[in-house]
Amino acid sequence: MGARRLVLLRHGWTAWNAERRYQGQADPPLDSVGQAQAMQVAGLIAAMHPDLLIASDLLRCRQTVEPIIEMLGRPALFDERLRERHLGHWQGLTREEVQSRYPEEFADWISGRDVFASRGGESRQQVADRALAVVAQLPPVELIVLVSHGATSMCLAAAMLGLPQNPSILAPLANCHWTELRDVGSGWTLRAHNAGAPGLVVPLLTPDADSGDAEA
Repeated sequence: MGARRLVLLRHGWTAWNAERRYQGQADPPLDSVGQAQAMQVAGLIAAMHPDLLIASDLLRCRQTVEPIIEMLGRPALFDERLRERHLGHWQGLTREEVQSRYPEEFADWISGRDVFASRGGESRQQVADRALAVVAQLPPVELIVLVSHGATSMCLAAAMLGLPQNPSILAPLANCHWTELRDVGSGWTLRAHNAGAPGLVVPLLTPDADSGDAEA
């Protein structure tokens, strides 16, 4: 039996988020806003007294988990299976560039279709499967924090809650906000979603934002 509680924490803000640039498995760092977010959320996460920290090995997650490591005084594990969804040839492009270069693909994405698996990237289910493999290996402790990415966290949460991957049911996960899941014996339940420090969420969420894909 694995952890009784899982917190799925999204990394902090990056310059690519500000530019509405698709990150996927590219590796930009946190910007000054993201660094401040990471410091702010670190106190909240440390106050939960997690038994284990596991993070994506991409830089924006490493930098997000560093203040938590310092506060707790214990190391984190890093696992490439928690990386963001691979977005194929969209990676590195802005939303406007994708709309201009690949209008049919962009229209499919806006309509809610899962467009990446056939274009060099991953489907939501593929992302969920690799993240679930991490969960399957978790030790039997009370609380584990997984520091990951928007799409990865939401694909994993959907899989654990028995929700469809397409269309995505959960609202987009903001930077340095988290989803909390609890094991009640008969399955996993949603305890909190988009929890985080009080105040304005950056970016403001828009109705057409596609969960983690838009802000990946």
